[in-house]
Amino acid sequence: MKIGVVLFPSKQVQDFANSYRKRYDTKYALISPHVTIKARTEVSEEELPKVLEYLQQVADSTKPLQLKVDGVRSFAPTNNVLYLKVLPTRELSTLHQRLHEGILNQPPKYEFLPHITIGQDLTDAELFDVLERLRMEQVHFEETITRMAVMYELENETWNVYETFRFRG
Repeated sequence: MKIGVVLFPSKQVQDFANSYRKRYDTKYALISPHVTIKARTEVSEEELPKVLEYLQQVADSTKPLQLKVDGVRSFAPTNNVLYLKVLPTRELSTLHQRLHEGILNQPPKYEFLPHITIGQDLTDAELFDVLERLRMEQVHFEETITRMAVMYELENETWNVYETFRFRG
């Protein structure tokens, strides 16, 4: 089973992200706007109860997190991905690190750069046009995140919530 762990922002942030994702994100229909904390990873059916138990322990010792979105950026020239920049915090980094330890022990594929994707698979012209337009806007959101979600991937590449864990630290 393929799982991932994400933070879902508020409806306000999701609505803003989706206003761009509808046009610029080829994976718009597969998952709601989110911040990935643990990228897609394979877990066997036998391992799953232990993974969920570990995630519950992490959530029980994690305080609600501040999520600050500050502007729009791109991964170009490496990838033509457009995203809402989430300011890195010690709490986000600690959560990311903990989800790569214990039963989930594996090095992350990429350096942790918290973000919310709003466009991908864009042409160079599209990317720079949208990026320049959005740089003129003041894109700022600040909110408290109180839970993380374990997602699982279906055969059609759609992601659904498997379980949600409330931060209780």
